[in-house]
Amino acid sequence: MEFTYVPTTCPYCGTGCGLNLVVKDKKVVGVAPWHRNPVNEGKLCPKGNYAYEFINSPDRLTTPLIKKDGKFVEASWDEAYKLIASKFKSYKPEEMACLSSARVSNEENYLMQKFARAVLKTPHIDHCARLCHSSTVAGLAAVFGSGAMTNSIIDIGESKCVFVIGSNTLEQHPLIGRRIMVAKKNGAKVIVADPRLTPTAKLADLYLPFYSGTDVALMNGMMQHIIKNGLENKEFIAKRTKDFEKLKEVVMKDTYSLDNVAKICGIPAKDIATAAEWIAKAESSNLLYSMGITQHTVGVDNVKSTANLQMLTGHLGKRGGGVCALRGQNNVQGACDMGCLPNVYSGYQSVLNADLHKKMETAWSCNIAEGKAGYTVTEMINVLADTPGKLKCMYIMGENPMISDPDLHHVEKGLRTLEFLVVQDIFLTETAALADVVLPATCFAEKNGTQTSTERRVQIWRKAQDPPGQAKVDWQIICELGKVMGFEKQFDFKSSEEIFNEIAKVTPSYAGMNYARLDKPEGLHWPCPTVEHPGTPILHKEKFGTPDGLGIFTPIEYKAQAESPDKEYPLLLTTGRCIWQWHTGSMTRRSPDLEREESTGWIEINADEAKEMGIRDKEMIRAVTRRGEVQVPARVTPRIKRGVVFMPFHFVECAANVLTINALDPVAKIPEFKACAVRVEKIAEAK
Repeated sequence: MEFTYVPTTCPYCGTGCGLNLVVKDKKVVGVAPWHRNPVNEGKLCPKGNYAYEFINSPDRLTTPLIKKDGKFVEASWDEAYKLIASKFKSYKPEEMACLSSARVSNEENYLMQKFARAVLKTPHIDHCARLCHSSTVAGLAAVFGSGAMTNSIIDIGESKCVFVIGSNTLEQHPLIGRRIMVAKKNGAKVIVADPRLTPTAKLADLYLPFYSGTDVALMNGMMQHIIKNGLENKEFIAKRTKDFEKLKEVVMKDTYSLDNVAKICGIPAKDIATAAEWIAKAESSNLLYSMGITQHTVGVDNVKSTANLQMLTGHLGKRGGGVCALRGQNNVQGACDMGCLPNVYSGYQSVLNADLHKKMETAWSCNIAEGKAGYTVTEMINVLADTPGKLKCMYIMGENPMISDPDLHHVEKGLRTLEFLVVQDIFLTETAALADVVLPATCFAEKNGTQTSTERRVQIWRKAQDPPGQAKVDWQIICELGKVMGFEKQFDFKSSEEIFNEIAKVTPSYAGMNYARLDKPEGLHWPCPTVEHPGTPILHKEKFGTPDGLGIFTPIEYKAQAESPDKEYPLLLTTGRCIWQWHTGSMTRRSPDLEREESTGWIEINADEAKEMGIRDKEMIRAVTRRGEVQVPARVTPRIKRGVVFMPFHFVECAANVLTINALDPVAKIPEFKACAVRVEKIAEAK
């Protein structure tokens, strides 16, 4: 009997916690603390503690599957590759699309976008950042010149005021929540804006239970109060920013007076004033947000408003400050960095720039997809459903849109119009069940590679066991398929390290990184432009990433959500996660300890409203929107605002995304998961 510990990085949220996988006789059997990791210092949330349980699940895919006469049959890799290659070669580039994954490594994401652009010649490549933080990438890039979290996680503990909006941090990013608790212990004021009294909100010194979707109004009101009272950071504004007068012209309107904003948001005017004063007067103030800000038709506006507030008060480029966009999945930051987006190559190099297009063609030694932006994933689904035949073929790696995307009836309608679908995953997910070919891949414990956390920290995965059956590492599958397609030179990699070396050559922000430098618990923060560079935990210390180095104030008017409550659908539905489950549940729901804690979904209803409707706690009720309906247990609680209901989206048996609206932000194309009109009703008892 042989025991070993293999240090690696957690496969769940974007925090980037380190852990040791416990390996017995070459099989992962547990998780143990890795105290040297600076992010979590040996501590883990429940998901991290049980991150080993799904690895050797009996449900793991172990052999390629090909659908024949409507049923899957086992196939050899050669048979699967030949079928895929022949089908891929039969379609035009504009008829094909690829989805990459926030769950796989940087190296694998890089190869998937390279495969799309170099082999298939298609510009249609995206991944699930579109559904969570595409508005962050667009919004912060427009204001700061970089669409990423500005400060490190450790910084949060040094803040003198922490403003959390659109994030239930203690449940979704528990080890970042720990840093908020450290800051509070050290005397920081904590402000939380959320329609639910979450565990994070309970930590607050000031709780703002505002209506979901009124973020811009709230922050405009705070900024008006700051300017009226002369609390803005005049020196920072003068030296580091531009267009302040344009912002002032909008936020000083009577629309954003404290009294008017209080009515829009449903919170007391005095509390808005207090929050504004705490932020403005603090030595350092950190603003944390997640998908409660981004998942709106005004997601980009919301993100720009957070940047406006932090520039107005001068809380950027220093420890304890910053705009901290908390990424939801382990490598969603890395997947964006690697160019798994329809408008950029790796390192956010625009596909529209002719010089960068030529750079990538030279690096890859072949012609690539023409220099135009392709479809986002939300646009792909709309094209499939609304104009069948325009897109005919898809290659999906590690994504499950049949649970994760909005308006699931619409998603299924779209995917069923495909002539040929390939899904590469570790389980037969709801999306894989629709595929023509399923390729068995590997999880984080079965491969080497890197991932990039929400704070831009690049860290190493280390292989702890062999994959089950005939399953292969994702980068190996892409390389072998590339060779079958005639691109042996472009995909002649023997290791993940070789792939990373190519990433560093073509990606300026990763240029100074290599496996030798990353082989330590600290990893490196990008940008890291040279091998001598120490990495950059804090962005924008001296200047912003804009052409002139100045942050750009952006005047934003408040706009209501796409679908507001009315007589027929009188409540506002918002969705999110719980601490025990994650994303579409494909991994956590195969973890017995996590599944035991939260084995199905629910809908939270304000206790007073539930009483008025005659709804009891745990009673099975019906939730109905214009898209569909689900039956779901009620969770009656005083800890949610009147007029608002909440559902987690992990559970296929009561899928929240059957109900959500497919209305998109016009810039980022992100769906409005956080606000739509719904009604709840009792189910008539059987007679």
